[in-house]
Amino acid sequence: MPSGVSEPEPEPSSGTGTGTGTGTEAEARPEAGTETGPGSAARNRLSRLLDPATTVLLTVECQRGVVGMRSALPELAAEARRSGVLDRIARLAAAARAAGVQVVHAVAERRPDGRGANLNAPLFRALAGLPVQQHPGTPAVEPEPPVEAAPEDLVVRRLHGLSPLAGTGLDPLLRNLRCRTLLITGVSANVAVPNTVFDAVNLGYTAVVPRDAIAGVPADYTPAMIRHTLAPVATITTSRAVLDIWRRPAP
Repeated sequence: MPSGVSEPEPEPSSGTGTGTGTGTEAEARPEAGTETGPGSAARNRLSRLLDPATTVLLTVECQRGVVGMRSALPELAAEARRSGVLDRIARLAAAARAAGVQVVHAVAERRPDGRGANLNAPLFRALAGLPVQQHPGTPAVEPEPPVEAAPEDLVVRRLHGLSPLAGTGLDPLLRNLRCRTLLITGVSANVAVPNTVFDAVNLGYTAVVPRDAIAGVPADYTPAMIRHTLAPVATITTSRAVLDIWRRPAP
């Protein structure tokens, strides 16, 4: 796909808060790139990666027609809310603005006449027939609270494809912002988020993914996808680790 956000609640011990138990082997092994504690080499590396001067926070499809109460994808919307992902993204965005990190919102749209939209996959054909459409200028393409687009944020809208980085204006915007690290949040862990990660890496950016700030369906798919698909190509962390870095006083 508002600031003034409350302090974060305790974060889950693994995945996106959607795991099926505790003490498992999967929970015992941290994903590649995950911070391992205060003062650790991984934490220091994460701090360098998230330099506000070269980092952009990207929200993917955090719009009413995708994750809102009247979503075209109600199962995904319910999981985004149940897992607390939208609240975490809102906190990350507020902290990013306070730290001088640019926030960019990637929005998926479709013209009422369908011009320019893909029809070359079952997903596109299914979305075209849903009662809720992501038409430009409608509430469906506006941010879903508590996520908001502040005046200083940038909004990139696309009419085609699966990724906000493929064939859109986002890549040149990021380069003009001197972005080197793209912090990727939002939905879905099934399609748009992994597409964004792969495109970012292919374009030369370092991708960082807070594992508790993305959502997909079913709930137990997201941690498996992170572990086996994203961890080899992205730095996996948590929203709390990012907040700790951006709220840390400058030396």
